[in-house]
Amino acid sequence: QVQLVESGGGLVQPGGSLRLSCAASGRIFSINAMDWYRQEPGKQRELVASSTSGGVTRYADSVKGRFTISRDNAKNTVYLQMNNLKPEDTAVYYCNMNIWKIFGKNYAEYWGQGTQVTVSS
Repeated sequence: QVQLVESGGGLVQPGGSLRLSCAASGRIFSINAMDWYRQEPGKQRELVASSTSGGVTRYADSVKGRFTISRDNAKNTVYLQMNNLKPEDTAVYYCNMNIWKIFGKNYAEYWGQGTQVTVSS
């Protein structure tokens, strides 16, 4: 089995910072993409930031210059540093990884459990 566990969410004032972490564990052979998504109530889940195994990163326009995605491949962990947070960043944040399990036949998609980020004064 493969499990993704997130941490780091919480309540922060506008202009503040948070760092999210997502660690994968289990019978993992290789991880390709590591991404962060977010979802507000009643809205579709949206891609916030993505990171390939080759080091290429992409960001949603709404978070460019404020959020930074990084990864520690040795620890199977992805991070999302969020600075200058705004009320519109309030959402549940989910990590997503494309993982090739040991003895697996191809990459499969796995999701974290989600962590609430609330930006409010």
